Amino acid sequence: MRPRLAELRARAPEAGVILDFDGTLAPIVVDPAQARPLPGSVPVLRALVARFRLVAVVSGRPAAFLAAHLDVPGLVRVGAYGLERATAEGVSTSPEVVPWLPAVAEVAEAARRAAPPGALVEDKGTSVTLHYRATREARTWAQTFAASQGEAHGLVVHEARQSVELRVPVAVDKGTAADALIAEAGLVAGCAAGDDAGDLAAFAAVSRLPLHVRVAVGSDEAPPALLAAADFVVDGPAGMLAVLRELAG
Repeated sequence: MRPRLAELRARAPEAGVILDFDGTLAPIVVDPAQARPLPGSVPVLRALVARFRLVAVVSGRPAAFLAAHLDVPGLVRVGAYGLERATAEGVSTSPEVVPWLPAVAEVAEAARRAAPPGALVEDKGTSVTLHYRATREARTWAQTFAASQGEAHGLVVHEARQSVELRVPVAVDKGTAADALIAEAGLVAGCAAGDDAGDLAAFAAVSRLPLHVRVAVGSDEAPPALLAAADFVVDGPAGMLAVLRELAG
């Protein structure tokens, strides 16, 4: 076992593990609706929940999607970058986002009407993602559409892996979500893992803990800044699963 992972595991009762979903627990696929956790991930998450004070998945995915595909009692599932959380009673949504939902729905419908062949519109309820992985020709459309619709509706444009996303103008990201989880659990140690630029904020959150481990999930599309900020880099979701198995014991 890598020494820093061994130290983190030894302090599991006061430590947390905060994970991304796409590209970290699940392989990247052309159609996001078809993404699933890598086989073996769910049993390992159950073992981690039994050992660590906190195990959480913080994702841009809707919390309902995370709840459906990560059926792990005790796992904290935070969706929409912190605007949603799966609970035993259902999905809890931040009241700050509610006034923006009609605008998001309008943009999603407009995107479905305007999208060129090969472009994929993912309506997440609290945001809209325009995917152009299947056809690079759709990239210009996605970026132009996002810019115009963001300005028209007051939504914020974010570039991501082979996609562009329109989000509500609420000051949340994976870092604010991780900070809240760390404070809630009273952690003194933690691990954050992710594969994209949005995970840098979660890296920053755990780096403020006395003991921290930042794991970048490498790929041909991994941002250089993420790789540079990591304590170590693993090869895809399979490499991340191996790290989780080390932590779970």
